[in-house]
Amino acid sequence: MYIAGYRLFGQATTGRERSTPLIDDEQLVKDVESRLPSLPIAYWSKHKNAVQKKATCARYPSIFELEFNNIYWQTLRSSNGTFQLFGAYYDIRKRSRIGPAVRILGMIDRIEPRVKTFCQLWFDGQKEPFIVKTFEYKYIWFNKWGNYKQGIYQPYLIACQIPKPFRGLVPASVSLVEKQCDTATNNLRVLYDRPLDDEKRGFAVCVKGLDFLYDDLSVRLVEWIELLGILGADKVFFYELQVHPNISKVLRYYEEQDRVHVTPLTLPGGQPNVPGFQHLFLSKKTTHKRQNELIPYNDCLYKNMYKYNFIALLDIDEVIMPKMDEDRTWHDLMERVVAKGMKLKNDTYPSYNVRNVYFFDRDQHEHEWAKDTPRYMHMLQHVTRAKNYTKPNQYVKCFHNPERVLTLHNHFPIACLGGTCHSYPVSTDDAQLQHYRADCVRTLKKSCEEFKENQVRDTTIWKYKDELIQRTRRTLDVLGFFKASPGGSGGGGGGVGSLLRGGKDSLYKR
Repeated sequence: MYIAGYRLFGQATTGRERSTPLIDDEQLVKDVESRLPSLPIAYWSKHKNAVQKKATCARYPSIFELEFNNIYWQTLRSSNGTFQLFGAYYDIRKRSRIGPAVRILGMIDRIEPRVKTFCQLWFDGQKEPFIVKTFEYKYIWFNKWGNYKQGIYQPYLIACQIPKPFRGLVPASVSLVEKQCDTATNNLRVLYDRPLDDEKRGFAVCVKGLDFLYDDLSVRLVEWIELLGILGADKVFFYELQVHPNISKVLRYYEEQDRVHVTPLTLPGGQPNVPGFQHLFLSKKTTHKRQNELIPYNDCLYKNMYKYNFIALLDIDEVIMPKMDEDRTWHDLMERVVAKGMKLKNDTYPSYNVRNVYFFDRDQHEHEWAKDTPRYMHMLQHVTRAKNYTKPNQYVKCFHNPERVLTLHNHFPIACLGGTCHSYPVSTDDAQLQHYRADCVRTLKKSCEEFKENQVRDTTIWKYKDELIQRTRRTLDVLGFFKASPGGSGGGGGGVGSLLRGGKDSLYKR
């Protein structure tokens, strides 16, 4: 029997098989944990003999008794609704009014769920759980946005308060049950990834589930990741639904460099996960798509809230661009912006929002090609934008302060710790959200023609041109995306040269 290229102990071998590396239980546990971080397999493996003895109330569930859904979700079927649970996180942020808590991220097929549930908190060394009532179901949506119907999976953040005798201790795992002493059908490892020295890095970027099965955006993705690196993004966290093989190649390359992290993702419940059908579903059922996106966004927040000063949620056709000459990086920008905000309220803001402006993709590249810039550099080649920005607070993107936000939407925080969500509006003199699209979003259809008819030239991005070209070209060359020059054996050669001279594209993607 083989798992991930290894043969398990206890299996009969042939002479030919004896050279195959063996995998022991410890290696197997680590492998499973890397594939399914929400499963407390390490804790279960260590304590399974002790915790599964007869208990006076709840018994620690065997990992083989859990009800999984679409690989990454665990299920609670209650008397009034089904819960699909994705992750659990230990929250001891100072501004939280409920004190230390475990927060569970998931979807429930109910609006305003009324079923009473309990959290079974499992602490290391305890034979039975400490059981508390679920504190709240925090809705990560507004009913005016649509899909406000029973039976449709809705995004929620569920809170379980840590009891006073256990404050200071991190639960190993948590189960959600309807009756206190039920043997749970779900058991989530409680994630708590905090640097030992409490030193945070600067900026993390979170990207929702990639749905590019048929679109090969690999070259544009390289340019985008390299630009974020120049701007100061320490790491980009991608969630992956279905992508083109060349996109996978790019992501694996950056993962090996520890510049990105990719989390595989599925849709919960009865929603489709078959390639192609899933893409069709998401393209036609837009509100379902938007609700599902809130799971990876908030998972990214809670996995990284102790590690970064700011978290930005961006699509791969968006860049927050500093506009002042003295602001080379996001760090330079935010140092000034935070200081401006402090003058207004003598405190930091939960988020700092940047106005959206469209850089339209002209059909068949009717624009002039920029000289000395390879034609495959999409953003560097598109330097004409709408004169007017979309309205304040519409289609903005934010730098979020993870110490202050409770739940996130694509464009702004929905709930914040310690009170109302106030978002500081970054001046368009300081920064803009450059959005590279063929058209406006559907809800801006009426004003889109005005945006297209009134455009201006904006070469702000060119201050990064030389470094961005060099970085992108080097990565594409390593990935083998350049066609070798005629008569040459290299992986770049004349192809690179002709591109840099602005000649015909010589990209070759396998």
